[in-house]
Amino acid sequence: MDSKNYYTPNEVAQLFMVSPVTVRQWAQKGLLHAALTAGGHRRFLHQELIRFAEERGLTPNWPVNGGKHVLIVEDDLHFGEFLQAFLGGRPGVDGVEIATNGFEAGRRVETLHPDIVLLDLTMPGLDGFTICHRLKGDRGTRDIRVIAMSGAPTTDNVQRILAAGAEACLPKPIDTYRLLELLHLDEPGVAAH
Repeated sequence: MDSKNYYTPNEVAQLFMVSPVTVRQWAQKGLLHAALTAGGHRRFLHQELIRFAEERGLTPNWPVNGGKHVLIVEDDLHFGEFLQAFLGGRPGVDGVEIATNGFEAGRRVETLHPDIVLLDLTMPGLDGFTICHRLKGDRGTRDIRVIAMSGAPTTDNVQRILAAGAEACLPKPIDTYRLLELLHLDEPGVAAH
């Protein structure tokens, strides 16, 4: 059984093999209790999901492999949501969350404990270089894999982010096959371009 503490509505939908709309309806009807984040997003505690499943005789589809948790740090919400949809539900991925700025990323890292951070370099406030430097400079987060993304992948930017500890810096638009290779989620039978 998975030991993750809380789940997003999309993750709960995957566990119970229903649509996220159904999960929201359960929460609105008070059948499944949720905590709200500071941003107003629902999060469901592991114990609450166990209670809900037992009361209804359901068997959640708990992740078997202990898949990866991915945090996307991207100020372009549409692009972040594209990546979330692209990676979410893939074998080997237990959850994908988005932080739209560096400050939110810091909070999410503390609560999510992601395995991988997909990090935009240029954002208002804290930029990707600063975030990567902080992640890699902290004993509690230095093992998080960081893959940078940039619309301006100049030689200087790439060298700076690699020096800060990122594994790679992908140019935007993202080559999704290359991203899957870097995440070790490449699809069998699909040739990379």
